[in-house]
Amino acid sequence: MGIQDIIEGKRQWRAHVARVKALPPDYQIVYQEMQRYFFKVGPVDLADGSLLPELVDFFEEGVVAGKGVLELIGDDVAAFADGLIKDSRTYADAYQESLSTKPGADGK
Repeated sequence: MGIQDIIEGKRQWRAHVARVKALPPDYQIVYQEMQRYFFKVGPVDLADGSLLPELVDFFEEGVVAGKGVLELIGDDVAAFADGLIKDSRTYADAYQESLSTKPGADGK
């Protein structure tokens, strides 16, 4: 990864953050909680994937449609967030796999 890649990544992230800040306050709160959750749970491809930008796209469409954020995603924000990453490999999965491949992991 060269310096130009780093600069481009920062530029894209700043543009993404600006889009989030343009959302209504209730959308911003839900987005930030979901983002925090994703950073903790960590779908492995989160940094390179399109999950967060697509979530902002989805929220922007909800704003245009005049819907509240909970009307758009439902009352259970955690369940909605889990549904978005249900088929994604997480860091917890990678950790479990690393434990099972260590010598002596079979209990002998």
